[in-house]
Amino acid sequence: MSDDTQTSKCPRKVFTTPLRTSMPSLLVLLLLALTTIQWASTTTFLPPHPHTSSVIQDVPINAQEILERCSSLRMTPGPPQAFHSREVSDRYEPATNATFIKNAVIFTGERNGNEIIHGSIFMDKGIIRSIGEVPDQLLEEAMHYTVVDAKVDLHSHLGVLSAPVLAGANDLNSVHGPILPWLRSVDGFNTHDESFQLSIAGGVTSAQVLPGSGNAIGGQAFMIKLRKTKEGSPTSMVIEPPHSLTRNNSENTHVRWRHLKQACGENLRHHGTRMDSMWAFRSAYNEARRIKLAQDAFCAKAEAGFWGVGEFPESLQWEALVDVLRGRVKISNHCYEAVDLDNIVRLSNEFQFPIASFHHASDAWLVPDLLKKTWGGTPGVAMFATNHRYKREAYRGSEFAPRVLADEGIPVIMKSDHPVIDSRYLLYEAQQAHYFSLPANLSLASVTSTPASIAGLSHRIGVLRKGADADVVIWDSHPLQLGATPIKVWIDGILQIPVPSKTDMPTNVEVGNGKEDDEWKKVPSVPNWDKERKRSLEWDGLPPLHPKLKKNTIVFSNVKTVLRRSLTGGGVRMEFNATTNMGLGLVIVENGRIVCVGSSCLASADATENIDLHGGSISPGLMTYGSPLGIEEMAGEPSTGDGIPYDAFARNVPDILDDSGAIVRAMDALMFGTRDALTAYRSGITLATSSLSKTYYLDGTPGRVISGLSVTFRTGSSHALERGAIVQDVAALHVHIGRPHPLIGKGMSVSTQIAALRRLLSGWETRDKETGYWFRKAAEGVIPLVIEVDNADIMASLLIVKMEVEDRIGSQMRMVFSGASEAHLLAKEIGEQSELWLAESDFNILTDQEKRSLPGPPLTNDTTLVKLLHHGVTVGLGVRESWEARNARFDIQWAVLESNGRISEREMHALAYTNLPKLLGVREIDEASHIEGDMVAFDGGGIFDLSSKVVAVISPGRELVDLL
Repeated sequence: MSDDTQTSKCPRKVFTTPLRTSMPSLLVLLLLALTTIQWASTTTFLPPHPHTSSVIQDVPINAQEILERCSSLRMTPGPPQAFHSREVSDRYEPATNATFIKNAVIFTGERNGNEIIHGSIFMDKGIIRSIGEVPDQLLEEAMHYTVVDAKVDLHSHLGVLSAPVLAGANDLNSVHGPILPWLRSVDGFNTHDESFQLSIAGGVTSAQVLPGSGNAIGGQAFMIKLRKTKEGSPTSMVIEPPHSLTRNNSENTHVRWRHLKQACGENLRHHGTRMDSMWAFRSAYNEARRIKLAQDAFCAKAEAGFWGVGEFPESLQWEALVDVLRGRVKISNHCYEAVDLDNIVRLSNEFQFPIASFHHASDAWLVPDLLKKTWGGTPGVAMFATNHRYKREAYRGSEFAPRVLADEGIPVIMKSDHPVIDSRYLLYEAQQAHYFSLPANLSLASVTSTPASIAGLSHRIGVLRKGADADVVIWDSHPLQLGATPIKVWIDGILQIPVPSKTDMPTNVEVGNGKEDDEWKKVPSVPNWDKERKRSLEWDGLPPLHPKLKKNTIVFSNVKTVLRRSLTGGGVRMEFNATTNMGLGLVIVENGRIVCVGSSCLASADATENIDLHGGSISPGLMTYGSPLGIEEMAGEPSTGDGIPYDAFARNVPDILDDSGAIVRAMDALMFGTRDALTAYRSGITLATSSLSKTYYLDGTPGRVISGLSVTFRTGSSHALERGAIVQDVAALHVHIGRPHPLIGKGMSVSTQIAALRRLLSGWETRDKETGYWFRKAAEGVIPLVIEVDNADIMASLLIVKMEVEDRIGSQMRMVFSGASEAHLLAKEIGEQSELWLAESDFNILTDQEKRSLPGPPLTNDTTLVKLLHHGVTVGLGVRESWEARNARFDIQWAVLESNGRISEREMHALAYTNLPKLLGVREIDEASHIEGDMVAFDGGGIFDLSSKVVAVISPGRELVDLL
């Protein structure tokens, strides 16, 4: 029996017995003729069954509808034939103005991302009506704007895990079993997600909203446009809603693609082992195959004219998987390791259905031939650029994977997995893929035309062509340049950026200041990584990362600039600049110390190594802060980290500790040689300050109020006893003050946390115990007190506590706010307290405590960073996760570019080299012996250039040079 309501039927008996010509009676003949006429007028003629000479059949009144339905089962999904000749989009909002963009360099996304047109675009009624070229003599004038097809995020949880994250808006994963193809992400889609506007501000206009990866088959996914519609419903945001959602009758003329989320691997452990998961898959698809075969048998009989077979066999529960077997569903399969990829490839061949894309797929670049065995064709691979090693199955992920897969002819897609990475920074993933040698055309295609094609929607999104949707972005620079920012964004021809004003006041956000030079309009040059890529493949994704140690004399030639720390007074100074010294110079290093800089140096005849920097630079190493770098190898594997320390606010501290606050030291948990630490070292991050603090995140881990003492160490060292490995065994005291976790609701009240902090800072714990001793040191200003906090109201309360404590004991505390998303609201008050500094992490709205953040251009003129610097606050940039540490130099450059020229070169150098050590009280330089900190040599450019890569670390303190 069908799950759908059936149309009432009125059966008729059909007589197919041959007529007897010997019947004599005219009356009987006349009566028979009249009966035949009546039958013909009320019954659809069907041919007799070939094996039946005399049979009576019940022909349903909707027989034609059934035959059309059977015929549609063989139809291939895709747009109607006349799609590109349409005059108006199905998404058109009446009264939308037409738009004409002229004098543009247009990256259309066609020809695998290689097509570039110099000309104009005309948008009207929600579609691109024309794209035209301009004559060559006008070409120079036409290169004013950079226009690119809008970004498509193939892996997002926008709307089902909304920002800010709240318990009432978490519709990511179902807890009702591993196989759930009947669930639909659109049924939990929150149209009030505050991330929509942020994503659009990054040039993202379309996204695939996937269920989570906690189920083998998590449910149906939907491609959406990010703009709010006049109707305001989730359904109205869906691109080409499949007929299973709308239940319209157009399926008989054309079929639209459907989308489904599958997952395998570690995320399914709560349902059993990998063997359990694969049996669940096979059982589900076997049931779908049974239904499909029954449908095919039914249709074969119906199309042959035999109707005595009952009703069309179907199941609302399994209909999505039946469509998978008919090749009408684009599957996005979360899958990391070779074992899981192999399982899904075999599953696809056993049940003969295609996989559109594997997601995350950390091992995919190591097994490209396996992917090519997928039934129906090779799937695309959607991945992160550098977000790897956070759990065991992600351990072999590589920055070189996009290029390796592209060389194998496998489609590459860069994704956000929003909110894992804010969808606003999807383009940053493409920029990093390009930096690690994915060709420029494929890097752009990886967030435009390729995901659109994988989703079956390249006829309308991801490309700029006549008849496509009017989703267009004008950029302030080439999109692969760091910090590229949209000037204007249209979705369906409706302007989204600049954000239309809701008042009479005009929207006026400046974008692109400081990017007037023609170089910003060009594809950035990137290093050659052939050697590193080949080595990574040879080592099955885990090449050795420890450097080669060199002593004696090293000569660096063709050096463009040398920047060094001042041995006294802090800051940095330019020691050599090829521009002012009339040519590239040499740097000679003996036993780890720079002994000569400039064009007048003579290359030493007995040099151990001669290294050509090809116009590169030498500058101080960077420091990272905020992540558990060096405290864990894989965040998702408890046995590779420190474990869970006692939380004095959550449970009783054991007597053996004999300390009320259970103060612990990060130094005791330090692990040298982690791949994240060594990768950071090879990226020019030579120092790290790490604590045992845990920030709020999606895994339901609440922050520990008293997070212990941080440590500063050298990221490239082999062990704690190695010379110079530990720079500072105690850097700062850390606490976490915040509201209960949004998903689990656990955590002490804010008022209780602040009350305890006030008591501890006031000296009510005796100094003979760790807690009393270190909080007294913090109250006296001997060590910094670093407080992980985002909310401005909580920060204001903490400032009051600071003033109370200082008045009581006559001290000057060194209070540092870490995270501090809403600090701009207190910028003036923070700046007025000369000893109060602040460390800021990258912009991202995750919880309600961060919702008043300043996003920066193109949404606001100010960023939190700009506002704080304007009020004289010392600011350092940090990260939250270990894998992010390697990107510190590009994060700094991005933050500076967002300022629209309001951050000076001096302030940029302070952000890079001096502010974090100052905030955390870290001193790498030994002033007494005049030994400076580590220096980093970059080949091909400066520290902030995409053209450069690290080739060596000069370490005066260890009297050697590390060659990388």
